[in-house]
Amino acid sequence: MVEGTPSGNQVAGQGHDLDLIRGLQERAARAQPAEHVERIGDWWLRDTGGPSWWTGTVLAHGAVEPAELAERIEAAERFYDRFQAGTAFQLTPGVADPRLDDVLAERGYLASGPLSLMTACAAAVAQSGAGGEVRIDAAPSRSWLEARNAIDRHDGVAAEERMLSRVAGRSVYASAVDRGEVVGVGRAVLDDGWAGVFGMATLPRARGRGVGRRVLAALAGLAADSAAAGLYLQVERDNGAALGLYDGAGFAELARYHYRARPPS
Repeated sequence: MVEGTPSGNQVAGQGHDLDLIRGLQERAARAQPAEHVERIGDWWLRDTGGPSWWTGTVLAHGAVEPAELAERIEAAERFYDRFQAGTAFQLTPGVADPRLDDVLAERGYLASGPLSLMTACAAAVAQSGAGGEVRIDAAPSRSWLEARNAIDRHDGVAAEERMLSRVAGRSVYASAVDRGEVVGVGRAVLDDGWAGVFGMATLPRARGRGVGRRVLAALAGLAADSAAAGLYLQVERDNGAALGLYDGAGFAELARYHYRARPPS
């Protein structure tokens, strides 16, 4: 088992797990880099010009002095106002300031989620996939980008390309191929002994045939070969199909978190 990887379900807030949770969430922020990033202490203020809304939220880590908490929130709101964007916070119990959730609720921020941060042993996940062609590329092919955009209806290929250009050289791209057509995609980002899994998606007509598991196993195998012993990913708790895939591949929940957001001023 990978050091620091849970053997079963664990709850955020238990000892050394907090450092692991924080480290993986910061890896995720580097793997899906926002277009504009500013730091206030341990908080990351992120505005995204890309397709994934959660990359444009405040990564709110660490405790804050009581007198400073409101000042930081107001600074974050001014940051997002500059980009005519709503302000949103990613809140992980035990990792974020314990008062922040209630303070944001009092300011009218609405909650959404929860999401799971999940981890697994790369070598074990690599053994979980069925047979079938999966192509691995060092850069996103046009067919990968078009399939990704068609499946998840993102903001367009150009927006996805801009975001991915900010992690060139650290990402690998998997494409499951059926009769010459890309029917499923995924991406992994290597970072200090871990590989983050992102962009998992399968064409509707190909679902239920093990496509996602093939993609996931291919990415895990490449991660293991690249000395990334652990995998992590983030998934919405109401996405039953994705949770079934990840549970079946050997992922376990390390932490659960949610968001609070308000519209633009």
